[in-house]
Amino acid sequence: MPVIVKAATPADARSTIDTIVLAFSGDPVARWCWAEPHRYLTYMPGFVQAFAGRAFQHGGAFRTDDAAGAALWLLPGVHADEEALGDILQRTLVAAVRADLLAVMGQLATYHPSEPHWYLPMIGVDPTRHGQGYGAALMTYALEQCDRAHAPAYLESTNPRNTSLYLRHGFRALGRVQIGGSPPFTPMLRPAR
Repeated sequence: MPVIVKAATPADARSTIDTIVLAFSGDPVARWCWAEPHRYLTYMPGFVQAFAGRAFQHGGAFRTDDAAGAALWLLPGVHADEEALGDILQRTLVAAVRADLLAVMGQLATYHPSEPHWYLPMIGVDPTRHGQGYGAALMTYALEQCDRAHAPAYLESTNPRNTSLYLRHGFRALGRVQIGGSPPFTPMLRPAR
């Protein structure tokens, strides 16, 4: 059965964020930030909203028709809610994790393209649907629009298992960032087409 992808509206935000939270429950970086299940489930939804929630108002939120997969893209000129993001990180992370994460974010900023681009803060699939084409369908759907705009696409992979998906869709690794106790982050760029 083909995976159908559609735009997610602000009315879909809650259920779409729930999909991302479920998908990231095994992500090395997300669980480094909030290792205890209760803390993860308490703080991750607000983090997703602050980091990528503006995708819903600016045409960059996509989900599968069964809500088992979702991708939140920040289109050119759209940015994370820096104030809310900073507040969540300050309030919810232990000091050592927060210090390492902020240092990682500083390093990642050097890889972020300066030209207008599509930025993918978060893409995820319900773990019970892994290997069924959801990630590929989400990437294809968004990248077709990105290509129509002749814009590059950028992401930071936080899970090595996803690298092959990104490579298949034309991304290339720009480097690797790991500071202190952090898991590795891989900044990746897909040139404009």
